[in-house]
Amino acid sequence: MRWRTVLLQYCFLLVTCLLTTLEAVPIDIDKTKVKNTHPVDSAKIEPPDTGLYYDEYLKQVIDVLETDNHFREKLQKADIEEIKSGRLSKELDLVSHHVRTKLDELKRQEVGRLRMLIKAKLDSLQDTGIDYHALLKQFDHLNHMNPDKFESTDLDMLIKAATSDLEDYDKTRHEEFKKYEMMKEHERREYLKTLNEEKRKEEESKYEEMKKKHENHPKVNHPGSKDQLKEVWEETDGLDPNDFDPKTFFKLHDVNNDGFLDEQELEALFTKELEKVYDPKNEEDDMVEMEEERLRMREHVMNEVDSNKDRLVTLEEFLKATEKKEFLEPDSWETLDQQQFFTEEELKEYENLISLQENELKKKADELQKQKEELQRQHDQLEAQKLEYHQVIQQMEQKKLQEISPSGPGGESKFEPRM
Repeated sequence: MRWRTVLLQYCFLLVTCLLTTLEAVPIDIDKTKVKNTHPVDSAKIEPPDTGLYYDEYLKQVIDVLETDNHFREKLQKADIEEIKSGRLSKELDLVSHHVRTKLDELKRQEVGRLRMLIKAKLDSLQDTGIDYHALLKQFDHLNHMNPDKFESTDLDMLIKAATSDLEDYDKTRHEEFKKYEMMKEHERREYLKTLNEEKRKEEESKYEEMKKKHENHPKVNHPGSKDQLKEVWEETDGLDPNDFDPKTFFKLHDVNNDGFLDEQELEALFTKELEKVYDPKNEEDDMVEMEEERLRMREHVMNEVDSNKDRLVTLEEFLKATEKKEFLEPDSWETLDQQQFFTEEELKEYENLISLQENELKKKADELQKQKEELQRQHDQLEAQKLEYHQVIQQMEQKKLQEISPSGPGGESKFEPRM
């Protein structure tokens, strides 16, 4: 159903993969031209992990809401802005009691999970006097004021939190990749410092050689261009490049047959281009960089084609993009090996940050070592006291036995009656 696609497509394609009842508008396609086509069983497609720390909770809430006919019908007619704004959350008041009961239980489980996370974190810091109610405020995907009931406020907060978090997903990925590249360079330079001059020159020479080898690859087609799509049409779909048809291409690569090309389906189109640059068998090819390249390609095509910014490409948007000049005469595509990810100043700042973190960790390690030594000293002291007390007790017991049972000259007990 389209509401479900739109709602969780904006939540990073969570629901798109779960659709099993959507009937897409049929597109005429000559099946005789397509090699090895098999129907896709969308029920077997697992929903992707959104990467959110409340991913499982989000999936479960959507699954439960989907079982309510009234709520599903309302959302079928909703547009993206209505869903994103949370205005439809009030419809939750009209769902069945059975659905509300399930949602209440899901919320209680989620609150319990968050409390366990908080407790584990604070226990590691040896904190006491935990105020769970106050600490739950840091989680903005549910209403912490009522931990036992799932209300319209909870649905509103869940949608807005997921929307906000996932809008920053690509930006966060790029930042993490930049840090990854800086760390690689930092470690390389640190390693060079440990070598003598001769070895250092050898390593530098090898490094430059591997860079050149990686950069020596076939031309990469501009993502989303006619040349790039025709290559997929010919090499992946096994069709005659002279018969390339955008409408048929769209239908072939709408894998779950929901009437949209989602982000995963788009990323799958770039595999042939990425294989020109990256090979997991080659030492000089970094698979982390390959995934960053795939992400950049998908972002670029979405920016060019997805006119309403709902993270879905409709047939209309796709066909309109094929009429643009950029589709027929695109600019050359710069791969990652042609770009500089950071400046020397940024690298220096990053290294300073690493140095501060390492010093802080060393300081904590020293403190822990001192605590360990102090605990060992106290342990040894207690063991010595324990041994001393044990010896005193033994002496007292022996003395007591001697007083109760004194022996005569021949070793027999001597009994002296009292007068």
